[in-house]
This record gives sequence, structure tokens and C-alpha cells, in this order.
Amino acid sequence: MRRQTTIAKPNTVSKKWRTVDAKGQSLGRLAADIAIVLMGKHRPEYTPHVDCGDYVIVLNAKDVVMTGSKAEHKTARHYTGYPSGLKSQTYGQLLDRKPERVIELAVRRMLPKNRLGRVMLSNMRVFPGAEHPYGGHKPTELKV
Repeated sequence: MRRQTTIAKPNTVSKKWRTVDAKGQSLGRLAADIAIVLMGKHRPEYTPHVDCGDYVIVLNAKDVVMTGSKAEHKTARHYTGYPSGLKSQTYGQLLDRKPERVIELAVRRMLPKNRLGRVMLSNMRVFPGAEHPYGGHKPTELKV
């Protein structure tokens, strides 16, 4: 008897909404678990070229933890587009100013580096506090 691998089609994938509480979680471990759910690798019908991941809502981004001295020594850089426009700041400063950006950077680097990876990243919403406007979707909690 022949077995056949099922390949997910974009119109047959049913997406769920998940929430993750980042309070007290390590940044890298949290980002790895979120990336797995965004890619859809937690599902048996995972297909690499189809967006079959779930929507993820990350709460309490300001309370994420970085181990060691990463907050003081690791830097986040971006280029403004102007000559001599390289800006850099430590992750501790970035966590104080824009805590959601720290999680977005960590998760983005764990997703595929192509168009599909950008679509997967847009399925994630990050909030610095515990409140979010997506209660109507009835999100389930994701154990991390």
C-alpha cells in the first residue's frame, strides 16, 4: 500500500490565534518557540512553501529577560539611509524605549529570509503590556 505525503494548500489551512506571555522568559528561547508556531512546524501538515502557521500575540514584552550581560553589550543597529546614518544602541536601551522591537528582531532572524518569512512575521503582534485588542478572535494560550 502506498502512503502519500499530504501537502497543505494555502486555502485549506485553518489558522488559530495564540497568546504568549513574555514575562520572565528568556529572549532567545521565547523567540525560538514563537518562530516555530509562526512557521507552522508544530502542525502535522507543515509544508515549507506555504504559510501554515498561526497568529501569535506576544504580551508583556517589556518584562522579557536577557541572560548574562547582553543588555549592556549587545547592540542593535539600523541605517537611516543618509550618509553616516548608522545608528546603534544597546539592547537595554532598546528594551526601555521600544520593548516590542527587541522581540521582533529576535523572531525575524529565526524565520526564513524570503517573502514568505516576511508574511510570517506580519502574523505576529507584540504588545509591551498585558492588554491587546484581539480578544474577539478568542486566542488560546501557547505554553512556552
